[in-house]
Amino acid sequence: MFRPLHLTPYITRPFLISNYLPTLPRFFTLSALSLADKALPPRLKIKDADVTISYLKGTGPGGQKINKTNSAVQIIHKPTGVVVKSQATRSRSQNEKIARQLLADKVEELLNGDQSRAAIKADRARKKKASKMKKSRRKYRELEDGKESQEIEEAEEENDAPESAD
Repeated sequence: MFRPLHLTPYITRPFLISNYLPTLPRFFTLSALSLADKALPPRLKIKDADVTISYLKGTGPGGQKINKTNSAVQIIHKPTGVVVKSQATRSRSQNEKIARQLLADKVEELLNGDQSRAAIKADRARKKKASKMKKSRRKYRELEDGKESQEIEEAEEENDAPESAD
């Protein structure tokens, strides 16, 4: 039989001050700030009148369920002719949301080119990778220079050592 709600014991969590203090995400560092000081442009809003949405049966792994349900979403942007399909999840609404985001990104890239969100993100990633590679090359160059100077010093010490007379 069911117990009344007022008789059920409350489950309490221990009081931890860290639960109430504001924390910064791990990626919030000075190097991340320098790249992220310029915000990305807002995502393009696509009007419902400009798109045709159709729901399709999914393909690929998933068995009988995916073959029977129309959970995959295909969106066609009428003005540009861009077609996007999503079947990432089992939910039709989630797939539609994902497909709309993909469509907005593709249309924006088509219209804006180098100034689109995707191009800006790719440029930032390229710069970050180049910076890492440069730092790595500098590190190994310093290590090599240190080894070479150490070898030169050892060779000089061997040459400067007095030879013993036999």
